[in-house]
Amino acid sequence: MNATSSTLVIGATGTTGRRVAAGLIAERHRVKAAGRSATPVDGAQAVRFDWNEPATWAEALDGVDRVYLVPPIGSSDPATVMLPFLRQARAAGVHRAVLLSSSAIPAGGPAVGQVHQALPGLFEQWAVLRPSWFMQNFTGSTPHARSIREDGAILTASGDGRVGFVDAEDIAAVAVHALTDEQAPNTDLVLTGPQTLSYDDVAAIITEVTGRPVVHRHLTFEQLRDRWAAEIPLEFATMLAGMDRAIAEGAEDRTSDTVQRLTGRPPSTFRVFVEREVA
Repeated sequence: MNATSSTLVIGATGTTGRRVAAGLIAERHRVKAAGRSATPVDGAQAVRFDWNEPATWAEALDGVDRVYLVPPIGSSDPATVMLPFLRQARAAGVHRAVLLSSSAIPAGGPAVGQVHQALPGLFEQWAVLRPSWFMQNFTGSTPHARSIREDGAILTASGDGRVGFVDAEDIAAVAVHALTDEQAPNTDLVLTGPQTLSYDDVAAIITEVTGRPVVHRHLTFEQLRDRWAAEIPLEFATMLAGMDRAIAEGAEDRTSDTVQRLTGRPPSTFRVFVEREVA
C-alpha cells in the first residue's frame, strides 16, 4: 500500500466498518472514516459521506486508493447509487475495492448481487465478502436482541434450518487482509463460523450462558414478512423473509475455512461470542 494513500472505509462507525477501520489503524494504515455525520474515529480522518448525496463523494475519495464498501442500509436496489460511485472512484484513482455482501446473495443476484457482478469489470484488484448471518444480530438494538430482551424469544421463519453464524470481528479481520495484502483475493469469499446452528440451538446457548430463558418461535414466511413490513418497505421485508425461508430449505447449512486461511486463526464460536458480548 502506498504510504501516502488512504483507505476509505464506508460505514466506519457501523458493525463491520468500525472494526475494519480499527484493524487498519492498528496496522498503521491511513484511513478515511466515512459516514453521514462524519463522526470522529480515533486515528482516522473523518469525512462526511452519503450514498444518496453524490456531492459528498469527491471529498471522500480525495487521496484514496482503496475502499471498503458497505451498501446503503435498507435498499433493495443499491446498484443504482453504488455503480455511479464506483465509476467515480475508479476515475479518482481507486484501484482496489472490497465489498460487503452476503452468503445468501450470489453475483448477479438481487440487491448487492448486481454490484458484486460489476466489481471485477471496474477494478483490477477486488474482493467480495459474503458472510453468513452475523452473530451481532443478537446484540444491541437489532430486532432479535429487542425480542430477546422484551419477550425472551427469537422469531424467525427459518424452521429447523442451520446457519454458520459468523462474528463481525472475523469479517473485519478478513476485510483488512483483503484490503492490504500484496495480492488482492480477486474473488468472492464466503465467511462462516466454525459450526452451523439452528435458531433453536442459538436460543439454547443464550439460555445456558446468560441464565435467562430464551426460546425460538417458528413463524411462517407470511407472518415474518408482515412483521418486517410494519417497519420497512414491503419489497425489502419480502426479501428478508425469503432469506429465512431459504435457511429453512438448507441454503445456509455450510461452513468455510476462509477466516482460518486468510487470518491464520480459527473463527469465533457462537458460545464464545455470547460469553463475550451478551452475558
